[in-house]
Amino acid sequence: MAILDWILLGAYFLLLVLIGVQTMRRVKSPDDFAVAGNRIIWPVFFGSLAAAFLGGGASLGVAGAAMRDGYVYMFAFCAFGVQTVLVGYFVAPRLKNYIGAHTLGDIMEAHYGRPARLVTGILSVVLCAGILGAQALAIGTVVNATLDVPTVPAVIIGMGVVVLYSSFGGAWAVIQTDLLQFVFLGVLLPVALLIGLDAVGGPSALLDSVPAEHLSFMGDYSPAQFLTLFAALLLGETLVPPYAQRTFSTPDSRHARKGYALAGFFSFFFFFTSASLGLIALVLYPDIESDQALPTVVMNLMPVGVLGLVVAALMAVVMSTASSYLNSTAVVLTKDIYQPLSPTELPPSRRLTIERATSVVVGAGATIFALSVPSIVDALLYSYTLWAPTIIVPLFGAVLFGVRSAPAALSAITAGAIVTAVWQWGLDAPFGLDGLVPGVVANLLVFVTVAMATAARYPRRQQPAVRVTEGEFA
Repeated sequence: MAILDWILLGAYFLLLVLIGVQTMRRVKSPDDFAVAGNRIIWPVFFGSLAAAFLGGGASLGVAGAAMRDGYVYMFAFCAFGVQTVLVGYFVAPRLKNYIGAHTLGDIMEAHYGRPARLVTGILSVVLCAGILGAQALAIGTVVNATLDVPTVPAVIIGMGVVVLYSSFGGAWAVIQTDLLQFVFLGVLLPVALLIGLDAVGGPSALLDSVPAEHLSFMGDYSPAQFLTLFAALLLGETLVPPYAQRTFSTPDSRHARKGYALAGFFSFFFFFTSASLGLIALVLYPDIESDQALPTVVMNLMPVGVLGLVVAALMAVVMSTASSYLNSTAVVLTKDIYQPLSPTELPPSRRLTIERATSVVVGAGATIFALSVPSIVDALLYSYTLWAPTIIVPLFGAVLFGVRSAPAALSAITAGAIVTAVWQWGLDAPFGLDGLVPGVVANLLVFVTVAMATAARYPRRQQPAVRVTEGEFA
């Protein structure tokens, strides 16, 4: 890169750190650290949420998979956008009925008791740590491909910046940097696509240059493979802790609905952009590794000045997701695991200190995980397997239908986890079907059966709102 590009990239990193440091003065309570004081209006929520979930998987992962397999992976990934739109319209507004909530554990305890909070907290941490590891790996991939820094120090440096501004400024800093990063990715990656299309001779030349199966709906995937991937992407990241935490940050249900649904619609455009850049990489650089598709196109085609900004955009895509998961993991660890097990109630100042310290520890753990998985997509799919078959059904049962049966929730979580583990690792995924699918089915059947059997003892919650105060429900 030219000197101008390095200056622009350095200015971007400096701006992230300055946002974290100056925001530290605004973070005076756990409410500020976890949900930014519930003052995030829908345009800010939309940009922040979009930046949070359009990370390494949606950018580098989709581009790499499209280079390898074609648009079929983009079509499968659209399952995530469908799920996000539906959650935005039907579920996200109802989360604002839980006044003062910071985590999904707050909701689970309101309906199913403290054991459900603890189990939800543990599963949330495992999920978030895995996805955070995927983003850490993506940071290393971007820095290695664009700045020619070896992967290990690249991951350490990139995650170091994320940990710094996340631990200083909490949700306030994460949301502000997300908004900045959303502008970068929303403008500069489409610019990269236009320049890439010009380099291959236009859209028609691109379509003529790639194998026909790369443009088909199913590609080389069998129906079972496609449906398994579609189900994993539809359910695996549904209302995961960072997205729920963003929703809790809004002032009311109207802001929650509009911001969440718009982020889902935007994702379709973004997936198409990433996948198309992967096809451009296939035409121009067929011998590179697939995970290098997006950064290779950027490094070789962008002009001086623009290159530094687009590299910053690539970093923004990944770092926004990493910081969201880092902040959420710290909050969940403190509120849903540490605090319920603590013999005394944590004062707010003590909890804020623990959340900041936990951010540093979790960031270090995610960095280690990132260096032990084979690819970004693998890291994401490993994490998805743990979430969908356990939490989604009891959570939706609580939020949408007011179910309060603790036996139904706990037995469904157990059944889903066991079936998933046996199918995926004990039986080695028969018929090519991922363990997530039979796990979700078992989770749903057990939940409905036990909820109906215990309905007399655990009547459904009728009141529209529940107030949460420092982890206890009034």
